[in-house]
Amino acid sequence: MIRAILVDDEPLARDILREYLAADEDFEIVAECANGFEAVRAVTEHDPDVLFLDIQMPKLDGFEVLELLDRSPVVVFVTAYDEYALRAFEVHALDYLLKPFSEDRFRVVTERIKVQLRLPRTAVAPLGSALRAKPLQRIVVRAEDGTIQVIPAARVDYVEADDDAILIATAGTRVRKQQSIGDLAGELDPDRFVRIHRSYLLNIERIEKIELYAKDSRVAILRDGTRLPVSRTGYGRLRELL
Repeated sequence: MIRAILVDDEPLARDILREYLAADEDFEIVAECANGFEAVRAVTEHDPDVLFLDIQMPKLDGFEVLELLDRSPVVVFVTAYDEYALRAFEVHALDYLLKPFSEDRFRVVTERIKVQLRLPRTAVAPLGSALRAKPLQRIVVRAEDGTIQVIPAARVDYVEADDDAILIATAGTRVRKQQSIGDLAGELDPDRFVRIHRSYLLNIERIEKIELYAKDSRVAILRDGTRLPVSRTGYGRLRELL
């Protein structure tokens, strides 16, 4: 049996998917989800073969869901917005269903799923990162205990590299996320976030002042008193914006 999860905030859309899948004896629906948080939990619990995933949803959108997954289901986007379909194909998503879709179109997709499942699985988290609109307006983080935190980019003070992960400083706390600082720097607004050092990415709106620290280095002092090193290259980037 091909284990499927349906994710859509519209009950009618889930009803249609359920009805069409019921006509194919190769598929079994193991969970239905009405939002992105439910989807992440369900994929972790059931490890499905295929994920039928709406894109536009409250709380977490479809791309953010994929970014948080540590499993590798085949992904079929279900969307009313065809511009997303083109972007999905550009990064080799399996397929998409453009609402409203016919049963014939659905059958084409399910046959492609069966072919795809014979091939090696590929991670879907990079797919989510690639498809999210840039610059990011918020950062999604999944903790080791499975809890999900959504951090508005405007509330980030700075980001610090931590081995192969990062620490996001916001509202007096630091949140760990499994991502490289370079990758996050490429996703955030370059007019707001500056790589001031190989280990630090700074929201320039938090700067109180910059002081000379040594011959070729400086220190950025933030409004809350935090002191961050600024390399010579980082200082050059800051001067272009300040």
